[in-house]
Amino acid sequence: MSEENAGEHRSWLERLVHFLSGEPESRDELLDLLRHAQKRRLIEPEALSMIEGVLQVSELRVRDIMIPRAQMDVVPQDAELERVFPLVVESGHSRYPVISDDRAEVVGILLVKDLLAQSLRSHQFKVSEIMRAALFVPESKRLNVLLKEFKASRSHMAIVVDEYGGAAGLVTIEDVLEQIVGEIEDEHDFADEEYIFRKSEQEYTLKAITPIEEFNEYFGTEFDDDEFDTVGGLIVHRLGHVPERGERIEVGPFRFTVIRADSRRVHLLRLHRLAPDAPDPAAS
Repeated sequence: MSEENAGEHRSWLERLVHFLSGEPESRDELLDLLRHAQKRRLIEPEALSMIEGVLQVSELRVRDIMIPRAQMDVVPQDAELERVFPLVVESGHSRYPVISDDRAEVVGILLVKDLLAQSLRSHQFKVSEIMRAALFVPESKRLNVLLKEFKASRSHMAIVVDEYGGAAGLVTIEDVLEQIVGEIEDEHDFADEEYIFRKSEQEYTLKAITPIEEFNEYFGTEFDDDEFDTVGGLIVHRLGHVPERGERIEVGPFRFTVIRADSRRVHLLRLHRLAPDAPDPAAS
């Protein structure tokens, strides 16, 4: 071992001994030690990333990751089966906040598995008859505490309330876990090299970064790609703003629904064919 490597080895050992002999003086000191260990390949990069995520979870609060109320997919408590099923099919979630008749408050949670089980027994029922109690948490709750509550209550979704007790949004156990392990793939995820995923003859999921040229080739359309390079760019231009999740717009023979978006750009879209043979006003 060279003198340089020996010195580096001693330096790292000194840090480790210092850490083990007492509490680290700061979180930065702890992270510095762990990052140094990763550079020496004593721990995997993925493990370091998860440790950093765990430490971050203890600092973040519910308000930092919640889905705002305006973007929530909800069902009315008096809704019947034929009214709920289309929403479930289109949005693809497994749980939905249930709202009161006047839409003023959240009164429960609807689990799709309960909906399906009940629909096999009878089609004559309302959501209020099968909904479950909702878990309510304040915006200021730390994520590590919320994770414990999820585990204790065996819940996967919580309704976030503001200081006045009104519903401000929702948060799921997946949202919290993603802060630790990174984004968890779901039914809307597909291979990195793919832009368009066919669900049926009428329904597709596509990335907002889908090049318009590739979109035209896939669907046989003639969207103008001189001004915009991607489908997401076209959608933002047509709406006049960066849309929120759930917003819809019809362009030619298609209806686009935003599945994922943040404050800066659109990420994922759902496409529904309205009239395959209709003239396309978005064409050049």
